[in-house]
Amino acid sequence: MWNTDSSAWFADVAWHAFTLREWMALLGMTLLLGVSACVSASETAFFSLSPRDVNILKKRTDRASRRVLRLLSRDQYLLATILIVNNLVNICVVVLANGLIDASIDFGASVGLELGVKLGLVTFLLLLFGEIMPKIFSAYHAVGVARGMGACLSVLESMMRPLAFLLIRSGNYINQSVNRKRANISMDELSNAIEMTSGQSAEEKRMLSEIVDFVHTEVVEVMKPRVDMVALDWEANFEAVCKEVVSSGFSRIPVYKERIDDIQGVLYVKDLLPYILASADFEWQHLIRKPYFVPEHKKINELLEEFRHNHIHMAIVVDEYGSTQGLLTLEDILEEVVGEIADESDREEAFYTKLAENLYVFEGKTHLNDFLEVVGLPDDYLDAVRGDAETIAGVMLEIRKDFLRRAEKLSFLRLNLTVEALDGRRIDKVRVEVLPPREESGR
Repeated sequence: MWNTDSSAWFADVAWHAFTLREWMALLGMTLLLGVSACVSASETAFFSLSPRDVNILKKRTDRASRRVLRLLSRDQYLLATILIVNNLVNICVVVLANGLIDASIDFGASVGLELGVKLGLVTFLLLLFGEIMPKIFSAYHAVGVARGMGACLSVLESMMRPLAFLLIRSGNYINQSVNRKRANISMDELSNAIEMTSGQSAEEKRMLSEIVDFVHTEVVEVMKPRVDMVALDWEANFEAVCKEVVSSGFSRIPVYKERIDDIQGVLYVKDLLPYILASADFEWQHLIRKPYFVPEHKKINELLEEFRHNHIHMAIVVDEYGSTQGLLTLEDILEEVVGEIADESDREEAFYTKLAENLYVFEGKTHLNDFLEVVGLPDDYLDAVRGDAETIAGVMLEIRKDFLRRAEKLSFLRLNLTVEALDGRRIDKVRVEVLPPREESGR
């Protein structure tokens, strides 16, 4: 049975008179509560200033107003300083209050009463005098409190800057990690939602899926590789340049010195138009524009934003050693979402030939996504063997772990891959046979 006699709670309690030490502790706790009140009031005052209040402060020329504006310009450091000081002061108040209660009151065996008194008293003091009252006051006198506390906070901000810097950096890192995780979860949920939709056509679903995958796609996955690049030699005469421009049909062409890894710039064909009748020794090199280089593992959504911001349409893709790996255009990025974009200057180029049912000949440079779509297999069908490969020729090299000879055959699950033609050591054509599901073969 619970004892309902309230006098029993205090039967073992003994009171002790304050000594000088307790009076000093009480004075220190009172001063710290005042500091906590001032700091809490400053937090509300500085971060509740309206645009009108800020404009009024900007019009003033006194030192206090300038100090407030300077602190607001470093709002992250200001908030970190306020939180650090407030928590340190509150911890000191808790320690002093605990020591003061222990020295002045003997609770005996009433452990629950002791805990309740300590928690209740300290919480009441901190909330009422350290939070509620000062914040209510500063909400109605924000400008005055901010001006009055500006000098003190400037000194504290300078003292706490190293610790504030550490806290800000740690907070930013955690925030970025959480946001990245939330973004990934959202993309997964969006992908599942697309799969469950029934109202869209197959083409609409495909486009929605491409948009979801867009943020995860890297430049290296969609670029035109260096072996397929059309580039101009810096030493070429104007006549040779014009012939290359006409034969390629491109509006922008990279220019290199001696080797493709030394890209000097990009020639815009429209810049040649005023000089179309110039002689063969015309110095066309002064027309080239500065190249834009990007790393091969940059995300294409980030590159698209850079294209938009810098008003450019082509980037040269380089690896970690600065070697040219390929190039990427604005059109290439957009095609990842909307599909192939063809204009009147494009030539119709088929990257595969269908010989019979489930029998094809593909170009070795065919991207794996395009290849799997044509043969009707899932996008992740070759994930177990593809490694870093992005083309069908690359997958064959990953499986073989060596160069292949003409007519050499490889098998993986339902695919029989045969080297149809070579260009040096490069696999130019691949014959592909897709087996029915019941005839799947191992590697």
